[in-house]
Amino acid sequence: MDEEALLLNTATREGPKSLSASAQKSASRTVPDYEFDELHCEFSRVFRNFERRMEIPKQLCSKKTLIALFLGQVVSLLITSTGFSSSELSRRGIIVPTSQSFLNYLLLSIVFGSQVLYRRRRLRARWYYYALLAFVDVEANYVVVRAYDYTSITSVMLLDCWSIPCVLFLTWIFLKTRYKIGQFIGVGVCVAGLVLVVFSDVHASDTQKGSKPILGDMLVLGGSMLYAISNVGEEFFVKNVDRIELMGMLGTFGAVIGACQVCIFERNALRSINWNAGAVLPFLGYAVALFAFYVLVPILLKVQKYLSLEILFFFS
Repeated sequence: MDEEALLLNTATREGPKSLSASAQKSASRTVPDYEFDELHCEFSRVFRNFERRMEIPKQLCSKKTLIALFLGQVVSLLITSTGFSSSELSRRGIIVPTSQSFLNYLLLSIVFGSQVLYRRRRLRARWYYYALLAFVDVEANYVVVRAYDYTSITSVMLLDCWSIPCVLFLTWIFLKTRYKIGQFIGVGVCVAGLVLVVFSDVHASDTQKGSKPILGDMLVLGGSMLYAISNVGEEFFVKNVDRIELMGMLGTFGAVIGACQVCIFERNALRSINWNAGAVLPFLGYAVALFAFYVLVPILLKVQKYLSLEILFFFS
């Protein structure tokens, strides 16, 4: 190495033409080393970019996301069961929407309210927040179930997706959730589909669309907005307060509000019902499916913290 350095220094003093063959050979050996370093850096940069781009598919294929999507399928099946039961009761002339939901709130109060009492500790949130959330939830169920008397089950199921853009807007305003442009494009497609459903009901001439399809569609849209408020409130309480406390207080206040509403508006309707198997089975089926829905939704929100409830339903 000393001889090569001396040779290079001599060649530098005498000019480039005076480089000996050994010096030129030594200099030529240093060039590929620099090229190899540059090539290594380039491969490292490309590999890092590839890993960064693969982070999103890895998150989407994670165990928690797959469990959340599976639970979303189950919950969507329960929603379909409640819709079918409500449609069957409406077809038989049984129109008691608050009474249908009352048994669900009573079960929630018994199952989760007893756990809240057993803990013997103060509530982590103000009781009137739970009362307000329960009132919105009870009225959302009332409005949507009432819509089955005026429009078809297909329209109700499709128009209920209006809660998706409502949830995105509410979480963006109140929960400070940020969404990408692709998600807004998906919401636009959803809204366009809802417009087509309403437009088809406007020009519907068959009796399967319901007696008053436009009124039924408006009720579903209003109920979907109430559902969105309720779902965002539940999402906030599940992620920041406590799941058991939420379900217990929601069931307790929901049962109280529902009982008052039944006594005022549906007392005579309940007396006039012929309680045979054709009436009891859809009534109980609706209550059981709705109870299972309310039990699974907080678990779904707890398992997957980064996907909104309505977006999970959208994939179902």
